[in-house]
Amino acid sequence: MAGTVLRRIARAATVLLLGGFGIVASALPAHAASLTKVSSFGSNPGALNMYSYRPDGLPSGAPLVVALHGCTQSASDYFTNAGWQKYADLWKFALVFAEQTSSNNSSKCFNWFQTGDTTRGQGEALSIKQMVDYAISNYGSDPKRVYVTGLSAGGAMTAVMLATYPDVFTGGSVVAGVPYRCATDLSSATNCQYNAQNKTPQQWGDLVRNAYPGYSGPWPRVAIWYGTSDTTVVPANATELRDQWTNVWGISQTASSTQSLPGSTTLSNYNDSTGRTAVQLYSIQGIAHGQPVDPGTADSQCGTTGTYYLKSICAAYYSAKFWGLDGSSGGGGGGSLPAPTGLTVTGTTTSSVSLSWNAVSGASGYYVYRDGSRITSSAVSGTGYTDSGLASGTTYSYAVSAVDSSGVEGARSGTVSATTGGTAYQCYTDNNYNQVLYGRAHQSMGYVYANGSNDYMGLYNVYETHTLKQTGTNYYVLADGQC
Repeated sequence: MAGTVLRRIARAATVLLLGGFGIVASALPAHAASLTKVSSFGSNPGALNMYSYRPDGLPSGAPLVVALHGCTQSASDYFTNAGWQKYADLWKFALVFAEQTSSNNSSKCFNWFQTGDTTRGQGEALSIKQMVDYAISNYGSDPKRVYVTGLSAGGAMTAVMLATYPDVFTGGSVVAGVPYRCATDLSSATNCQYNAQNKTPQQWGDLVRNAYPGYSGPWPRVAIWYGTSDTTVVPANATELRDQWTNVWGISQTASSTQSLPGSTTLSNYNDSTGRTAVQLYSIQGIAHGQPVDPGTADSQCGTTGTYYLKSICAAYYSAKFWGLDGSSGGGGGGSLPAPTGLTVTGTTTSSVSLSWNAVSGASGYYVYRDGSRITSSAVSGTGYTDSGLASGTTYSYAVSAVDSSGVEGARSGTVSATTGGTAYQCYTDNNYNQVLYGRAHQSMGYVYANGSNDYMGLYNVYETHTLKQTGTNYYVLADGQC
């Protein structure tokens, strides 16, 4: 009894101490994901900094996105403004931000034009690859779903990573960047930024193929973004990037299809021999040099406008969709297997969902995804799967992808939804007085506790508000920020 009283006093004191800053201690979530510096991740020959962001509830086997900032920027700046955090939280994937230092480059640009930093197994390129290795080992990231994106010098470094480590990255998104090995020193870098280069698609493609001699695929799927009014990295670079990567894929430089998107954006798709898009080119009419963002609350909106963050369209959203990070059929690995068809829910119980799908020729197994995250640690051998241990009265979304004999994942199927049987328990947000009044909590000695779990909720008054989630008959748990 004495220990209980002391704990209550300590909690009340904490509320008072933090109250002066507008914070109620008992309302703080148990864990809040944040951008965190990783002090040691390998030999780090490029002397870069590594930061990571792991959203709450990140499952093992989730995708990984590596993000590279532009000149004069930082990891924190790019994390805060580019919009990637929103989709990491929404679709559950890890983020790694590589950061340049002023001791490496006075303008904090990645050294995309220095051969010692753009060669496989050397310099900054190797440092970024080691960040990926660290995330796979320590965060459980899926090694077959690793992607890279970046702005300006970060975009140019994105092209470097795709060329030097095509066996590591399944896809990339180059924003206002330049082709791989467009320059090999500072003088040629300036020429590359401001002028079109006299190279054929074959010559551009050879530069990538020579970055990892002997490698023959699968190649990353690449999105290319540019503003038509960019005078810092002229639009010719986007065309050359398109020529480079369509040539690497062995496909035409003529678009398979085009479509209009928000922000005066035209998307051109370049499909491979199976009809799957391998290269995308986003042309944004009228914007200059910067990361395309579109502040707002809709799913397709993201980011914050500012220096080098230009209101137009959310590049993070469309890049993530292109890679299939939302669980759509556009996703999957870099392999050539098509998406499975005929995905069907064959049965449900209060705690399980059973699925079936049509076999894919050449597949040795299949991955199953629930709500955009892979739930099978190894490939399923048959064309059916039962997902168990689920909450009752809950709706889930499923997709599947085929895997070939070498472990390379193909395109992901469309999604189907299934609802488990039983009662769907609700969440209730209200002040402590009303939580007690409506029978979801009880009070003792002026303090409030959730019925069933006895989770501590603070003082018995109308000023302190919490969310309770019902998980059983007259059983509630504290769920602030979780519903």
